[in-house]
Amino acid sequence: MKKLSTGKVWAFAVGQFGWSVLAALISSWLVNYYQPDQATIDAGQKIFIPQGRVIFGILTILGAITAFGRVFDAITDPLVASASDRCRSKDGRRIPFMRAAAVPFALSCIMTFWSPVNGESWVNAGFLFLMITIFYLCMTLYCTPYNALIPELGADQKTRMLISTAISFTYIAGMAVAYVAPVIWGALEGITGDRVLAIRIAFTVLSLIGMVCMFVPVFAIREKDYINAEPTGGTALHSLSATFKNKDFRVFVASDISYFLGITMFQTAMPYFVTSLLKLDESYSTLFFVLMTAFSVVFYIPVNRLTPKFGKRKLILIAFAIFTVSFIYTAAFGTALPIPPVAQGIILCLIAGPAMAIFGILPQAVVADIAESDELMTGENRSGMFYAARTFSFKLGQSIAMLLVTAFATVGRDTGLGYRITAIAAAAVCVLGGVIFMMYNEKAVYERIMKK
Repeated sequence: MKKLSTGKVWAFAVGQFGWSVLAALISSWLVNYYQPDQATIDAGQKIFIPQGRVIFGILTILGAITAFGRVFDAITDPLVASASDRCRSKDGRRIPFMRAAAVPFALSCIMTFWSPVNGESWVNAGFLFLMITIFYLCMTLYCTPYNALIPELGADQKTRMLISTAISFTYIAGMAVAYVAPVIWGALEGITGDRVLAIRIAFTVLSLIGMVCMFVPVFAIREKDYINAEPTGGTALHSLSATFKNKDFRVFVASDISYFLGITMFQTAMPYFVTSLLKLDESYSTLFFVLMTAFSVVFYIPVNRLTPKFGKRKLILIAFAIFTVSFIYTAAFGTALPIPPVAQGIILCLIAGPAMAIFGILPQAVVADIAESDELMTGENRSGMFYAARTFSFKLGQSIAMLLVTAFATVGRDTGLGYRITAIAAAAVCVLGGVIFMMYNEKAVYERIMKK
């Protein structure tokens, strides 16, 4: 088997850039687009779906749509993972799924923002429900096999850390590109004279760029040149059950759900933190996220150098603590702090940057370690199922976050109280995630790998 070259590692990482652009467009702008605050409406945003509370005075229509999409998606995760692990294609177990998913993944992201009725309508709500469901299904079809390639292509710890670092960089870069969307649609609005049309064009262009990038690893990497893994047997339920018998993996997933819940609440509410709490133009959301991203990249080399010395577990616990402080600080945005609004945002970027770097690199490597350790114990390569469960935690965390943010946003809309509650809630779940991750037995996992 060939060893993955540095060039191939980055070709693989380009695929992560592609799907992270699509994921970030949905996680960062869906709520802002379909449940706009007054400042956004004043800027020219139209309302496309019925607003307000619909179930027990808590669950909004948008929250219900995104929650259902994630639940449906969660059901398909183990099915896709099992199908990928059992795949006998001449092109490998993973690449065929990625190739088939790329186009519908991008198109569903585009169509999510092209409502058929130009105004508030239940037809738009139904259309959004359909597009979101397809979007999350396609995300599973691409991301689960993609992530399963990480431990399979990373034959040793050095290569694995290089892959994790590369895909972390491209993941954050993809998110940053999605956050530049206001700058793009702002320029287009000057040409079209229509905010909604400008947003749709911007999201279409970005989604097509993402689609092209998702095809790069498909055509650049011949899977069977690097991986000699036998397809597994058994049903999806059997494979999923066997995967969750691993105690360290159960700990990781529980902690990971908390992480994604907290970070998605923060990212989804970021435009509201800027417009409603700091009273700044929405374009500052882009500025702050780009600064946060740039500052996190500064820590990539230190994270890689400190990991062999301190281990992944300690650094991830530190990152949980940093995010907790960052979110509590965000809850105090505005007049509560005797600092100019722009300075408040910049300080947040400086605080949160190191944690973004740690979480961007290490969790993927932790899953790869657990998957390899489990294979050595059981004799079965279930990388697809391990990463399906990780993808499930990503989606479950995002789903609950969307549900909570859309609900909290209805509280004290004029004062921004709901957004402060969102930041405090994000801090609370980060504390929970850190407490859970303290139970991860990194030493035992490493010992099994070293015996190979």
